[in-house]
Amino acid sequence: MAYQDVIQNHFTPAELAAISVKMDELWALLNPKVVNLTEQENERYGSINEKNKGIVNKANDYNNSQPGLSSPDVDWVEYQKDFFDRSALESIELRLQGFARACDETKRAHDYDNYQNALIDKDYTDYKAKTGGGVLYETKAAEYKQFFT
Repeated sequence: MAYQDVIQNHFTPAELAAISVKMDELWALLNPKVVNLTEQENERYGSINEKNKGIVNKANDYNNSQPGLSSPDVDWVEYQKDFFDRSALESIELRLQGFARACDETKRAHDYDNYQNALIDKDYTDYKAKTGGGVLYETKAAEYKQFFT
């Protein structure tokens, strides 16, 4: 029966509790520093494309290497903080996306296992309903029929 059980590595309740605690700790660290923009704010601020990232990086490079050429109208201390935080958040985001992808793909493997085993149970139920297994199997088979046209 291993063909329908492609993943057999399961979480314990203790592991899930530990993950939840760590996620709460991570959120407690991130929450004071992150924002959720409104739809209007997302439209207003937009998204920086690769060309514009080049401009940001070039301004940063010049400010670091030749600060005398930098505009006095820019708060360069704040610029550096924004630049650092943006880079840090991008790194965090990439790691979280990796976690999310791994969770999604693992969940998909568990879904596959559940579905394959549910099909086996459905076939067994149909067999028992057809061979006189009793009214409970007939009821269960009728319930399964709603998912198959």
